[in-house]
Amino acid sequence: MPPPRRPPPAAVRWRARRPAPDRGYLYVPDHLRPADRAELLAWLATLRPIWEQRYSTLRPPPPGREQRTLLRPVYWLGNWQFACLGYYMPPHGTRDRCVAAEPFPPVLARLVAAVEARVRAEWHPADVPPGWRLDTCLVNFYGERLDPATGKWVDAARVGEHRDLEPGPVASLSLGERALMQFVERGASGPPARTQWLDDGSLQVFGGPRWKDQLLHRVQRVDDKRDLDLPPAIDGFRTRRVNFTFRHVPPADVVPFARLAPRARDDVRGYVAELAASSAFWRAALAEEAKAR
Repeated sequence: MPPPRRPPPAAVRWRARRPAPDRGYLYVPDHLRPADRAELLAWLATLRPIWEQRYSTLRPPPPGREQRTLLRPVYWLGNWQFACLGYYMPPHGTRDRCVAAEPFPPVLARLVAAVEARVRAEWHPADVPPGWRLDTCLVNFYGERLDPATGKWVDAARVGEHRDLEPGPVASLSLGERALMQFVERGASGPPARTQWLDDGSLQVFGGPRWKDQLLHRVQRVDDKRDLDLPPAIDGFRTRRVNFTFRHVPPADVVPFARLAPRARDDVRGYVAELAASSAFWRAALAEEAKAR
């Protein structure tokens, strides 16, 4: 009787199962089911996003920089990367950057679990680092902001060229008007490496050495054709697109508010107090910090 055959290595199984020429990129239109979409919109209506300043309000900005308000209001889940602390930038910019934040609501937890399972099943194993999970989410609101100086509405539906430094694949879900996203070579003046319209209800995932590490990405514009004003209600802002961007931050780099370094706690205490006005999670975080002082 011949000996049993050993299963092929993971990389071989991946090649046999999914010989994708576009390794590290996935786009799925109409990914969201109507029931999930309705649940997401109902949950969004409960949020109270905040406007952050780019730098600490307690200290002068870095040399050559001016204080400014971020282009759009934001909300984070899993961990909050307050702008004034500096965004998460491994390998060196990891300490006191990621503050423990609210868990995902049930609808997002379900959706993320399905995306994680698909990535692990279909992607090249080398593109999914050990311990990778989509455990943080930046909820981005795209639309128009009211300029208090002029009383005019100003479009704020764009994102400049950047790279997400969190390890492993990045996923995003889109609601509302479609957005024009581009991947571009660093310093190149030629055409983008990829141009993709992110439609209402779509899923996008990108990772690996090409799409995640070598290329930058940007949102060039967001359509304004459907007269949308999506929840939540935000003073001085009209939202026509919401994007949920999911990334991985190693748990060891996520710090509860009460355990932040004293200077970092001082920098973000005002934001935490603002969040606590409408969030039981942040009220508890503020109370724990007060108890520890």
